[in-house]
Amino acid sequence: MFKKLFGKKEAASETINIYAPVSGRFVPLAEVPDPVFAQKMMGDGVAIEPSEGTIVSPIKGEIVLVFPTMHAIGLKAENGAELLVHIGLDTVIMNGEGFTLHVEEGDKVAPGDKLVTFDLELVKLKAKSAITPVIITNSDDMQDIERKEYVEVVSGQSEIMIVTSS
Repeated sequence: MFKKLFGKKEAASETINIYAPVSGRFVPLAEVPDPVFAQKMMGDGVAIEPSEGTIVSPIKGEIVLVFPTMHAIGLKAENGAELLVHIGLDTVIMNGEGFTLHVEEGDKVAPGDKLVTFDLELVKLKAKSAITPVIITNSDDMQDIERKEYVEVVSGQSEIMIVTSS
């Protein structure tokens, strides 16, 4: 009532679709062989065992973080959801070897825009795993996260989560 009197608007919740950033086998987060992701210490989400070496934008939004080693990218969606696409597990040790970046911080992106290409076979050889978690790092601030379940996903096409902001 007071908000109407004083002209303050309640923030409306907004729902966005999050698409697979890479084609491959869908993996529940609890099955990721890294407790930081499996126990949702960084936030809620899903993971994908890649079948190709191209990461595309899962959302319409902005690139807010690019790790110097190019193994992870942070994005911010229009509804405020903050996503981390982490290519493989323990890939930081590769120090960028086999990764090619196609965006930089501040770039506006749409679903399907190419973000990173990587040598999948090299990641499988040198890293703990190629499994790629897709995490909503501010999941506690979101009103609802609906995870889809698949056997296989297609990059830029398969809807993997629906996220509603608070």
